[in-house]
Amino acid sequence: MTAPTVIPMNESPLASPMPRQAAVAATMESPILGTYKRAPVEFVRGSGVYLYDAEGKGYLDFVSGIAVNALGYDDTGLKTAIHAAAEGLVHTSNLYSTSAGERLAAALVAKSFADKVFFCNSGAEANEGAFKFARRWARNLGDAKHEIIALRGAFHGRLFGTLAATDRPGYRLPFRPLTPGISIFERDLHELDAALSEDTVAALIVEPVQGEGGVRVLDHGFLRELRAMTKARHIALILDEIQCGLGRTGTLFAHEQAGIVPDMVTLAKPIAGGLPMGAVLMTNEIASVIKAGDHGTTFGGGPFVATVALHVLDRLSDPALLEHVREVGAWFGKQLNEIAHRTSRVRQVRGVGLMWGIDVMGTAAHVVSEALGRGLLICSAGDYTVRMLPPLVATQDELLRGLQILEEVL
Repeated sequence: MTAPTVIPMNESPLASPMPRQAAVAATMESPILGTYKRAPVEFVRGSGVYLYDAEGKGYLDFVSGIAVNALGYDDTGLKTAIHAAAEGLVHTSNLYSTSAGERLAAALVAKSFADKVFFCNSGAEANEGAFKFARRWARNLGDAKHEIIALRGAFHGRLFGTLAATDRPGYRLPFRPLTPGISIFERDLHELDAALSEDTVAALIVEPVQGEGGVRVLDHGFLRELRAMTKARHIALILDEIQCGLGRTGTLFAHEQAGIVPDMVTLAKPIAGGLPMGAVLMTNEIASVIKAGDHGTTFGGGPFVATVALHVLDRLSDPALLEHVREVGAWFGKQLNEIAHRTSRVRQVRGVGLMWGIDVMGTAAHVVSEALGRGLLICSAGDYTVRMLPPLVATQDELLRGLQILEEVL
């Protein structure tokens, strides 16, 4: 790889202060329910790895819609796919088959361990579906098997089942009692060995890279041990790759790097290029016990969104793109470690591919806010971890510009 071109801080095109009009607009009373603390900026268009506000100011985007916009913005191929999809059917319901849905499922099966696919509309729905499928399968092994185990640091969604598996006390407390039969255990093999020995356990759900939990890359040996334990004890292993899957780590699926074969994998975020879609991939062993009426969805895998997802999957599984993610991702991590050494404001750097987190001195929210003012979009993963999820198509020069702004902020 060629050496990066160094751009002086004072020459960055993103170093101007944030316009105040956007800040004022963001504080106005909105009819939208206030479940998010939104940044004081409104974006009106995007191009490549940049978003632009109404005044034309560009922001280098290291959030990617929280790992959704893997192809960046205004991508020609994606726009063509959307326009082509709009020429056909938008919706028929799952009472009928469509060619796009069948072809997308076949493509996912061909590129993975899976034999069958269930489509839905989001990551939380994918995980809820996986919980149901695991319990349905486990009932065939014994009426007592129903418990689902998650790991410390997990984030699997905010619905009642997935919230019970999500290790965020602030999210959980207002909605107790949560769904029973779902427990969280430490990321410790001895503790998990004991927990998984119980005859009541139906499934273990694991993120190979915990995104919301601080961008924690689980050790490949740890994952292999969990696969061995669950396999020997007839427990379904569900891998939540909603954030870390589909190329984000440099392989199409993050678990490929550990060399394991799960029973189910859940996907969402980038799968349809920004359109709402989720999926559960599963083996025949799981799929064989699911009967008509056991689960359902009105919109999941509809012809419009499936047509777009076919294009996105083809792009994200391109070996050249995956090699690019591995190459620039390794370089990106090296640069973050060098920034940590130079600034003494970073406690730890963690990540893989184009999914990185840094534990900072002070709060992550302060760093995120300061970066926004300088034209860099980053986000938090907890109170003290800054998370970076650039589009997978970002070049080394574009990543370098963002890193320079980050170092200036730190």
